[in-house]
Amino acid sequence: MDLSKMKNDRKLFLCRWYYRAGFAFLPFLWCVNAIWFFGEAFRKPHFEEQKEIKKYVIMSGIGAIIWTAGLTAWITIFQLNRAAWGEAGDQISFMIPTGIP
Repeated sequence: MDLSKMKNDRKLFLCRWYYRAGFAFLPFLWCVNAIWFFGEAFRKPHFEEQKEIKKYVIMSGIGAIIWTAGLTAWITIFQLNRAAWGEAGDQISFMIPTGIP
């Protein structure tokens, strides 16, 4: 989709929709929203809807960073401690690696 061909009110609608959809445990949409609308929010000449688009871009970027940090922390902790957690670690594993007691 080419944003340059869209009207500003449709851009705001789409940006808001991506932001709200990110709350459905889809933080990838926040990342897409922040990247896709960055130019509209910060590089284009001023237009009426730009202030709201800027707000959604900033909040989407912050949400994506927080989700990435949290997911990275969980993956690191889980990978380092799964074997030490014994049966509890095995129960929350999707696949149990062979060769690790």
